[in-house]
Amino acid sequence: MSPVPISPIKVGQIDDVQELRKKKPTIIPRRFVRDIAERPSLSTFYESFCTVEIPIIDLSRLINGDPFEFHDEIMKLKFSCEDWGFFQVINHGIDTGLLESIEKAAMDFFSLPLEEKQKYPMAPGTVQGYGQAFVFSEDQKLDWCNMFALGIEPNYMRNPKLWPSKPPNFRDVVETYQGEVRKLCKKLLKYIAIGLGLRGEVFEEMFGAAVQAIRMNYYPPCPRPDLVLGLSPHSDGSALTVLQQGKGSSVGLQILRNGKWVSVQPTANALVINVGDTIEVLTNGKYKSVEHRAMTHKDKDRLSIVTFYAPSFEVELGPMAEFVDESNPAKYRRYNHGEYSTHYVTNKLQGKKNLDFAKIQNT
Repeated sequence: MSPVPISPIKVGQIDDVQELRKKKPTIIPRRFVRDIAERPSLSTFYESFCTVEIPIIDLSRLINGDPFEFHDEIMKLKFSCEDWGFFQVINHGIDTGLLESIEKAAMDFFSLPLEEKQKYPMAPGTVQGYGQAFVFSEDQKLDWCNMFALGIEPNYMRNPKLWPSKPPNFRDVVETYQGEVRKLCKKLLKYIAIGLGLRGEVFEEMFGAAVQAIRMNYYPPCPRPDLVLGLSPHSDGSALTVLQQGKGSSVGLQILRNGKWVSVQPTANALVINVGDTIEVLTNGKYKSVEHRAMTHKDKDRLSIVTFYAPSFEVELGPMAEFVDESNPAKYRRYNHGEYSTHYVTNKLQGKKNLDFAKIQNT
């Protein structure tokens, strides 16, 4: 989530989807209706009710397990990152009461009157505040989603004017939750490094004052879920992304696996983790970020709470020496992470296209 301001952008009328839902429309506004090629296919739409379980990693076996359990779980983690790019983590150390508190705080915010939420607007071309991110033109298709996003760490990422006064406990809950998620990201990166044959501390040392941001996504029911997307296909520019799916929410997350969209079945009290573009670059493509999107549901709403964890904007990144040799030359150039972050947030979500920024083009 880059703090760099950009020039004013004309985005046209952006309807608030919660307000649209209240009107119970029989016709979806044109800007939300996807082109035929982008719409969920009938097979994909109906298959969304048939979900897959992505690999599950038990963090307690890595932290407290005996040598056999540790080795077994490291191998599972390595496989998950290399084959899936996604996994769910259980026994992650974040209290279930805190998970419930952040969900309630998010839902209480989204339940506020529109006029109250609009006190914290997401300005066009930015990614903090309430509204829709990644919209850059008046004719761009919109996601069936309301977002509220905040920069967390380092402190200069924060925009105090965007931190809401309602609900009353919102700030305290977000601060506590994000502190726990930050600890989790550091632990996961340690074990991901070990699985790669690296020193456990290598990513923490490399990343410096790591950047962290939170985004809450609310997807109201949609009368025509076959015409819209909750969130456009994309990979994440982060190192790791931590997703908490609201308890009782509809199944909405889909990942692109072997060329097909598959829905992810949440595991109770688990957190979904995915590898971001940063890890793909550092491992020279050994671990790849995976394209994912969100679907909507005709009758059920969905809440997700997403944390992005990435290197400091000051850090220069590129493939690590351990993953480059004559038979596997560098696929990505070296670049400043702040520049990539600015590139990412100033372009619309379009699959993995943003990663072209870092790729070495074959001549």
